[in-house]
Amino acid sequence: MKISEQWLRQWVNPKNTSEQLAEQLTMAGLEIDDRYAVARAFSGVVIGEVISVEQHPDADKLRVTQVNIGDAEPLQIVCGAPNVTVGMKAPVATVGAILPSDEAKGFKIKKSKLRGVASNGMLCGASEIDLVDDIDGLLELPEDAPVGTDIREYLGLNNQILDISITPNRGDCFSVRGIAREISVINDLPVQLPEIPDNVVASDNGATPAVTVDAVEACPRYLLQSISNIDRSIDTPKWMQDALVQSGLRSHNFLVDVTNYVLMELGQPLHAFDADTIEGDIVVRLAQPDETITLLNEQTVTLTGDELVIADDKGALALAGIMGGQRSSVTDSTTNIVVESAFFNQLAIAARARRFGLHTDASQRFERGVDFELPKLALARACDLITSITGGEAGQIVTAENLEHLPAREPITLPIAKVRDVIGIDINPSEMVRILTQLGFEVEQQNDALICKPPSYRFDMSIREDLIEEIARIYGYDNIPSVLPYLQVSMDYDDTADLTHGMKLALVDNGYMEAISFSFSDAKLEALLDDEALGEVLALANPISSDLAVMRRTLLSSLLPCVQYNLNRQQPRVRFFETGLSFVGQSISDLVQTPSIALVAVGDVWSEQAYQNRVLDFYDLKHDIEQLLPAQIDSARIRYERSALSFLHPGQSAELYIDDVYVGWLGQLHPNTAKQLDLPTTWVAQLSLAPLLTLAREQHSITTPSKFPQVRRDIAILVDSDISLQTLESTVRAAAGDLLTDLWLFDVYQGDKVPTGQRSLAFALVWQDATQTLSDEAVKTATDKVVQALTDQHAVQLRDS
Repeated sequence: MKISEQWLRQWVNPKNTSEQLAEQLTMAGLEIDDRYAVARAFSGVVIGEVISVEQHPDADKLRVTQVNIGDAEPLQIVCGAPNVTVGMKAPVATVGAILPSDEAKGFKIKKSKLRGVASNGMLCGASEIDLVDDIDGLLELPEDAPVGTDIREYLGLNNQILDISITPNRGDCFSVRGIAREISVINDLPVQLPEIPDNVVASDNGATPAVTVDAVEACPRYLLQSISNIDRSIDTPKWMQDALVQSGLRSHNFLVDVTNYVLMELGQPLHAFDADTIEGDIVVRLAQPDETITLLNEQTVTLTGDELVIADDKGALALAGIMGGQRSSVTDSTTNIVVESAFFNQLAIAARARRFGLHTDASQRFERGVDFELPKLALARACDLITSITGGEAGQIVTAENLEHLPAREPITLPIAKVRDVIGIDINPSEMVRILTQLGFEVEQQNDALICKPPSYRFDMSIREDLIEEIARIYGYDNIPSVLPYLQVSMDYDDTADLTHGMKLALVDNGYMEAISFSFSDAKLEALLDDEALGEVLALANPISSDLAVMRRTLLSSLLPCVQYNLNRQQPRVRFFETGLSFVGQSISDLVQTPSIALVAVGDVWSEQAYQNRVLDFYDLKHDIEQLLPAQIDSARIRYERSALSFLHPGQSAELYIDDVYVGWLGQLHPNTAKQLDLPTTWVAQLSLAPLLTLAREQHSITTPSKFPQVRRDIAILVDSDISLQTLESTVRAAAGDLLTDLWLFDVYQGDKVPTGQRSLAFALVWQDATQTLSDEAVKTATDKVVQALTDQHAVQLRDS
């Protein structure tokens, strides 16, 4: 934001040089990107009055003038400007003057002869003194310009322009008033507010339209005031034009210039409608889908339905908080206007301007937050300027408010001792109170704490650290001594990153590649992966794009688009994994963030090669999952249960438990879901990292291998098909006791020789004692216990062969 130092000093004028002022602002967090004078350096130019004009004897386009610059004798100057006339006042570069030039030394004025006539100086146009040249000729000065006065002093060309880089959280500083407030606090000086009447006296001539606000959350405060019978023969005053031009804004016409002037002065965007073009009442509402509006820049945009618009009975008049419409625009002939001053919610304006390729001064401020108590003051300022300069008649103010939807300013408790803990020095509590009070906070000291209520214009204040930052930057970072911090060295080592990296390497060894994605997801994809067990979806208030509008509840939301991308580029075999957070909850307050690891696999088990290949199945995925588990873990601690997640194949999916703790799920993506995503058979899994890391951190004792031989016994049983292998294994382990060292299934048979509804399972049982050789009788007794437990609990039948 560009701002005139001269304008700024009208509000607060510390005894600082321009350079010191810029340094103060930079150290307070408002970095000065650039600082330069209104015009480049030049000297020897004064105000002169032309007292006579005669035709040059030998040149048709030259005039011989006599110019009074306040000396005893007037100067004779030969001039070629077409607009030179007797009585006009213009800048005069005297002999010896140095004018701005691209050359380092500048352009020096000397005595000369033009076509034989002596010329003792030069009458100047705007470009000769480094100003914008709007006309072909001399720069015409007002009649009351004092002859002989240095032109730099008269036009304020020594004035410095400050180009300030304002961070997004400091929307309150996008104005002269905001910057002046900062300077006043830094230098402990009062701010000199301009005289602004509370209300301009209203007349009965101008009828202000009625206002209805339908979108009360987006626009909780809306003010309108009509001004009629405006004298448009009056131009924008020079002081206002200078202030706007020096702030980087073009001068348009008086009515537009006034709204821009108040915008730069107070920070409140205003808009003036041509009252004669408004049909019916004003309505503040959300746009209708596919509604169109032609804006002031002659761009016609089609609205989607979530944009806030100002409308009348005929349709949209303006894109609220961004740009007005062409139909109700103020022209040079407009004499009756309606001035709008409103507070629009940040989220109602954010991203809408960018959607249509627009970036306006209004949207820039509303997106960052405009003081919700400012609209009335700004409207009074604008109406006072218009009526006092042009003699217009103001109508009654129409106000539409919904106070419960205005932003709340909750008090923040700041323990005084906390300031020292953070900043590192003792600051007198009275100084803290002064700083915060001058910044606009309502401060009350209670015992050893300050209770601070932020002002309406500070949208960035919510926690005590915010207050400490305010105290530190105003107190001055240079005044805080540099000291070494007290370090309490902890020898605790967080191995999370190392253990997670080990899991990643295990997956890489199995042919997977790591993907790194946004935590944002497409709402449509989340809907396909919806299940009550996953929890609620958190929608983003201001998404960076429509396909990244919600937080992902599962990492599959990030991985599946990667699979689609690769399949579309002729990559039939895809293996991806990702580690990151999954998010569950509809609001920040109840949001649960879970560190997870997810896998996705499509295609054959191996890459294309000479020997026989096959497609991936559930057991291949289960193998890859178990590679993430420590090798020492006892398989008896692992349990799989059928998964009920709706986006997984009901017969090809499972939930993983370790020590009865839920770890995650794995299986085939449901065929219907895969079809909607245009995917082939897709295998997916997601595990929570916390239980996996707990397993990896377990201390495993080292035991001496038994020197006594193992004994293997095989048993074959007939069992109902609906009894799971895992249930049978649990029964075997419980009945066998400590002598059973290993157990596995080595044969499954279902066919003609097995009754319908049953299957034949063959288990290998390995027995071993660490202290002695097992006898046949001991092995038989243990095996019989296993068979008896299976018979009693599951009605199995022992097969002889």
